[in-house]
Amino acid sequence: MKLHVRHVTDYRYTEPLRYALQTMWLTPLSGPAQTVHFWSLGAPEKLFEQADAFGNKVSSYTFVGQAVDNVRWSLVNAAGDVETFGIAEFKDAPTMPHPAFFLRATHLATPHERLAEFGRGFVAPPVAGITDLGMLLALSQGVAGVVSYQKNSTTVTTTALQAFDAGAGVCQDQAHVMVAICRSLGIPARYVSGYFYAANEPDLASHAWVDVCLDVAARRWVSIDVTHSCPIDERHVRLAMGTDYNACPPIKGVRQGGGEETMTVDITIQPV
Repeated sequence: MKLHVRHVTDYRYTEPLRYALQTMWLTPLSGPAQTVHFWSLGAPEKLFEQADAFGNKVSSYTFVGQAVDNVRWSLVNAAGDVETFGIAEFKDAPTMPHPAFFLRATHLATPHERLAEFGRGFVAPPVAGITDLGMLLALSQGVAGVVSYQKNSTTVTTTALQAFDAGAGVCQDQAHVMVAICRSLGIPARYVSGYFYAANEPDLASHAWVDVCLDVAARRWVSIDVTHSCPIDERHVRLAMGTDYNACPPIKGVRQGGGEETMTVDITIQPV
């Protein structure tokens, strides 16, 4: 499926903005599951690009206001065409961090005995670093059942254990719970950001899912959409991945001035 994605982030400020440094994980890359035919990223200032430790393409810019400036808004605009193939299983390149790296605890997806206890009801401990896909899909269904999707029920700082205890969250929280459970069971797992095309689910246009390691020695992974309890398919466009949301948010930055900030995000996805 060929999809056209448009992602606009509009910032408004009550006072003049004096300084801003923003970093963006908003550029998808071609890989086994997709081919990026065209992509553009626009920002208020010149963009500088680099690759992070996980192979994501990262862009950043710096804004420095002058005393006479009265800048009270900024706009980041990403758009492009991506062809998706629905390939959920893949192998990491040798240059990527070893799968064991993704067993480490992170603030938003920390292993916990209560999470492990829940996970053992679905997944047997890995044998020689190999985990059964069917069990992982059953676990994803279990997670979606105990962390029901509820818009605006959490924030970007909500941890996996907090969402698990609350019994509600959004796709980000469901992904964090899945990652934390897998890590609690000794299964490498990581967080994935991206887009999801569904005409009847516009709230999921900005989406999150997980990579879980099926075979550590072979560096073989599977991408699972916890919200829909299925491997990714042609509806998914992969943006970036990391240890948790904090490692690959769409936009992260710092600023001086500006007073109170409001942010509006508009994402549209259409078949080409």
